[in-house]
Amino acid sequence: MTDVPFVLANGIVRRDAERGQTLLQPATFALRAGERVAVTGPSGSGKSVFLRALALLDPIDAGRILWHGAPVERAAIPRYRRNVAYIRQRPALIDGSVEDNLRYPFELRAYRDVRFDRARAAALAIRAGRGEDFLDKRASELSGGEAQIAALIRVLQLAPQVLLLDEPTASLDPASSRAIEALVRAWFDAAPGRHASIWVSHDLEQAARMSERHLTMRAGVLGEDLPVHGEAQHRAAAGLPRETRP
Repeated sequence: MTDVPFVLANGIVRRDAERGQTLLQPATFALRAGERVAVTGPSGSGKSVFLRALALLDPIDAGRILWHGAPVERAAIPRYRRNVAYIRQRPALIDGSVEDNLRYPFELRAYRDVRFDRARAAALAIRAGRGEDFLDKRASELSGGEAQIAALIRVLQLAPQVLLLDEPTASLDPASSRAIEALVRAWFDAAPGRHASIWVSHDLEQAARMSERHLTMRAGVLGEDLPVHGEAQHRAAAGLPRETRP
């Protein structure tokens, strides 16, 4: 891993001006090449707020975010988002086929220098346990798991350096969850020295599988790293009651 982080959040803060509430207390965080990070915590604790701030999807009220050691200027935000990709819990797909959705980013100015590669997209679909005909399916007919797979393929084909995964399997069946995990794991393993990820999850076992570093979020406060193993610590960090055994 290099000394200069991919992403450095330096004292970032998010406030809800209408409600007079601080959603994210001052947070400093560095994500370096080769790191896989999990963030857990109770619902409403600020995990998504933190991730969206890192993706520069929502404005921050204090602090700053650096990309490879440099501030992200307004004009550079589209290129930043090309490299730091945010995966939401409920994917947004356009009307048409899966392939139409995969082709859509290449119509945007930020991706004019690359072209859609159907063979590569089909290979990603196969890795997720779908056939090549998956690309011909209508987006409106996809299950929740299939829609998330399509959304993830849409991002992975663009070769991001960082994935910010905001509970991408929260509403999915186990088979679809495993397919999403397999896609992300294959992406990371293809170039671990050039990739990094943050995975927000309520599933403690998933957090341990998909990360080597564990952060917690409580009431907008980003907590210290915890070992990725240790059920009691994980349950406490996620705001879950201590497990009792007979």
